[in-house]
Amino acid sequence: MTDMIAAARGILADAQNLVAFTGAGMSADSGLDTYRDAQTGLWKNVDPQAMASIDAWARDPEPMWRWYLHRKSRSEKAHPNPGHRTLAKLGAHVITQNIDNLHERGGSTDVVHLHGSLFEFRCTICSRPWRGATEPDHIPECPLCGNLIRPGVVWFGEGLPPREWDKAEQLLSTADALIIVGTSGVVQPAAGLPRLAAARGVPVIEITPQPTELTPLATVQVTGRAGDILPNLFNIYQPLSLKNTGVI
Repeated sequence: MTDMIAAARGILADAQNLVAFTGAGMSADSGLDTYRDAQTGLWKNVDPQAMASIDAWARDPEPMWRWYLHRKSRSEKAHPNPGHRTLAKLGAHVITQNIDNLHERGGSTDVVHLHGSLFEFRCTICSRPWRGATEPDHIPECPLCGNLIRPGVVWFGEGLPPREWDKAEQLLSTADALIIVGTSGVVQPAAGLPRLAAARGVPVIEITPQPTELTPLATVQVTGRAGDILPNLFNIYQPLSLKNTGVI
């Protein structure tokens, strides 16, 4: 473990354009469930096709509406963990599959949301943003076209938002170091993005409790949880970070 930490610190010390690619495990230390954990994962007790597909929304939107407002409420009560705060201190550009906005609340200012956000809503048909009230027992209607307002997340059967995808590709085309944190690497097409950096020979640090589909890309793999490992990496990187921002 000590050797891996040292190797990861060496990569960070030379990085001028650091990108982080994060998944649900990033927020596990904040008390939010991951998706595929055998005991506690969100998909353990909920059918993804019943609660996370555009077809299910078209058939019966009310259960999905309540479920996503429940998840929004849980995310609002969660707090950024030391891993979120460390990525912010590192000044990393963040590409995330998470929809909880914990990166922003942890201080990151450049966050690309591949799968949307629990805190955004829009019209199901015309995509007009909705900033009005959201109550569990009432789905609002769009004032422009009269169709239902929906959560601003990406469901099965939908494409990823083009603007965010283009920004992610741009970041990975210029990154000189990549940190992969808390993702199983199985959700496509998002899981293919880190390969863009790896194909350029960019050093890759993976932080994960167990091997993933992305582990073969890793220059250095550090076994552990985001909230524990990331602050450890930050210990010697802070002086460089401060120097780069003009503080010293």
